[in-house]
Amino acid sequence: MSDPQQQTSATPGKASASTPAPAPERTLVRLLGPAFVAAIAYVDPGNVAANLSAGAKYGYLLVWVLVVANVMAVIVQYLSAKLGLVTGKSLAELLGERMPKLGRVLFWVQAQFVAIATDLAEVIGGALALAILFDLPLVLGGIIVGIVSMVLLSLQRHGQRVFERVIVGMLVIITIGFVAGLFVSPLDWGGVAGGLVPRFAGTETVVLAASMLGATVMPHAIYLHSSLTRDRHGVSHTPARLRRLLLASRWDVVLALIVAGGVNIAMLLLAASSLAGVEGTDTIEGAAAAISMHLGPAFGVIFAIGLLASGLASTSVGAYAGADITGGLLPWRIPLLVRRLITLVPALLLLGIGLDPTWALVLSQVVLSFGIPFAIIPLIWLTSRRGVMGEHTNDVWLQSAAVITAGLIVALNVALIWLTFTGQA
Repeated sequence: MSDPQQQTSATPGKASASTPAPAPERTLVRLLGPAFVAAIAYVDPGNVAANLSAGAKYGYLLVWVLVVANVMAVIVQYLSAKLGLVTGKSLAELLGERMPKLGRVLFWVQAQFVAIATDLAEVIGGALALAILFDLPLVLGGIIVGIVSMVLLSLQRHGQRVFERVIVGMLVIITIGFVAGLFVSPLDWGGVAGGLVPRFAGTETVVLAASMLGATVMPHAIYLHSSLTRDRHGVSHTPARLRRLLLASRWDVVLALIVAGGVNIAMLLLAASSLAGVEGTDTIEGAAAAISMHLGPAFGVIFAIGLLASGLASTSVGAYAGADITGGLLPWRIPLLVRRLITLVPALLLLGIGLDPTWALVLSQVVLSFGIPFAIIPLIWLTSRRGVMGEHTNDVWLQSAAVITAGLIVALNVALIWLTFTGQA
């Protein structure tokens, strides 16, 4: 295994260990950005499928799942950002340094399964949007999404800020597309308040909750954020600048996930208020048709545009994360085209055999929920070690919150595995 610092060319935008820190910015606003790129993972098409399914079938029952998941996401993403800032290395790099060769390979294999599930959701979502907007076949739509994602990813050659600005612009489109219909939907505020009380209503709601969690706390976003902060801010900081960057990262994460969490909750509320009991809303295309019918064609088109932006942006960000994970864990230099095909081909095959796209999206989020512990547990361990973080180890409150978060996620996954193998899911 070669030194991870010698593998920098394997990851787009990766900073070398000798890269100096940029000159200090005058305002904290100029330091924001990495969290908004990571936040794309929290509003990908998998969220649409899980949230619309939950809202249309169970009303406001599972609002609490999104609230809890978003709080968890804030904690986890801040830990990842902090790890990248303090160490100048990504989570994948730090794991690669500490694992034997076989361990690195096995860890990479499970991460690739997560990447395939991630791309499945993103490509299918984009293909569905193209089918809704232009009546394109799903396979052709999936190919177009894959090609456009390569183009978006290539923007990193012009600097990470260019890539960030494009992705943030798409986040704005996603927010408008998924939230617009809520403004003309008759919300039951009593029902919304009741949905904040944690509870389930049968085993199917547990499966849906797991898929919502998998769609909200995303494994590849956990790996990615440490890389984004390192690439944006450099790897060498004075103590004063590091404190400033950590403060900016806290604001960055909170603001980005307020946007992403608000979009997720808005989708569930839209389905609960306007699509409950409407035939066909258990699929994304059916939900889009129902939105057009009940709220007006303009809102249906806006929703589809948001879905397309979600698929395109999230698959590009996912490819960035995949490159970072591979570069950190393995000494191999896998060309970008090959990496894209590894995750793109399974999605195209599933589209080609006619698997129900919305159900495939929900199942992909369940798979992602299984991958979360492999990312979050090492992250908590590394950020709690003084040998890694120095004086910036987690304080007792942050560490306690992180451990509780990991415990809740693992417990829900164990429940889901039990329900699946006993045939109750």
